Amino acid sequence: MTDHHQDHSDLSPEIQAGLERIAETVGALEDPSTGVVLDALDADIEVGFDDSTVYVGVTLGYPCASQQPHWAQRVQAACEPLLQGALACSEIQFDLFSDIQRTDAGEVPDSLRAVKNIIAVASGKGGVGKSTTAVNLALALAAEGAAVGLLDADIYGPSLPTMLGTEGLRPEVQGGKFFVPIPAQGLQTMSLGYLLTEDTPAVWRGPMASGALNQMLTQTLWGAGSEHGELDYLVVDMPPGTGDIQLTLSQKVALAGAVIVTTPQDLALVDAIKGVEMFRKVSVPVLGIVENMALHTCSKCGHEEPIFGAGGGDRMAADYDTRMLGQLPLAMAIRQQTDGGSPTVAAEPEGKVAALYREIARAAAAQVWLGASDDGMPEIELD
Repeated sequence: MTDHHQDHSDLSPEIQAGLERIAETVGALEDPSTGVVLDALDADIEVGFDDSTVYVGVTLGYPCASQQPHWAQRVQAACEPLLQGALACSEIQFDLFSDIQRTDAGEVPDSLRAVKNIIAVASGKGGVGKSTTAVNLALALAAEGAAVGLLDADIYGPSLPTMLGTEGLRPEVQGGKFFVPIPAQGLQTMSLGYLLTEDTPAVWRGPMASGALNQMLTQTLWGAGSEHGELDYLVVDMPPGTGDIQLTLSQKVALAGAVIVTTPQDLALVDAIKGVEMFRKVSVPVLGIVENMALHTCSKCGHEEPIFGAGGGDRMAADYDTRMLGQLPLAMAIRQQTDGGSPTVAAEPEGKVAALYREIARAAAAQVWLGASDDGMPEIELD
């Protein structure tokens, strides 16, 4: 529940009563990323008064730096009618903060203790834009104020170096065993693409691929070089499908949750459902669905058309008791920017598509926060 308790004992009873009404009014505001009012969330609301200024602070459990103006406008509109009596002629100063909690991970390797939350980005099949979504999701979380790492777990087709323009780079090795993640566009990154030459095919059997993932996951010094020596989120770009690598990750670490990427067409949705069911089988929360390529806008006339169908992601979210995190357009610029080493959130940070990615990132991180507020993560069980 939201904490309204503050010491206002040095203020007059009239001002104290006014501040309490303001706190109650702010507590009744809905958080747009969860659809839940602040009083029903594990959020902090602080209200103070000094020199004819009412100070209001709200702390959310997910990164939300871009939302300060929006929240300030809402708080001002809701609370301005309360500036009367002893609070007449006062003004409101609002600040939005974030405090990102740690998912209860139990026993973890030393290198992962610096990671608060691990989010898997997965799809049931290839070709739905999963990697593009993963890298933009990571960039969006960072743009909202979080410390973020990105692990390219697509062992058979590592694409992260191309997407971030880091081809040819090799990670520093410490102690003959640990990799130092490569910084790229504000992210800490690791990929098999950094360890293989461009022409070396990754032709491995399942156990070998799982071993390579485990090594990159547990022998990378995540958080090294970040401001506080830790990451708020490690985003893992999973290979498509529901095979050994997905199970390995689910068994090795406590995932904060999984984001499922799909397109509206029926075939992709059928495969995405398999991904949802797999994560549920291993007790990993599904944070929600991202429907990619949902709408195409003609570059000539501006006509918009759902060429892959419509409504499939919403039906899937409803059927499996999860949520639609967001829908992304089928746009040539997204592909061109990612292929060119500067994904959309970095290339056009103030653009419409970047805003969609940031909205998705906030919604996914908000679900992680809600999960962290529960009584810990469930134990992973395999048949």
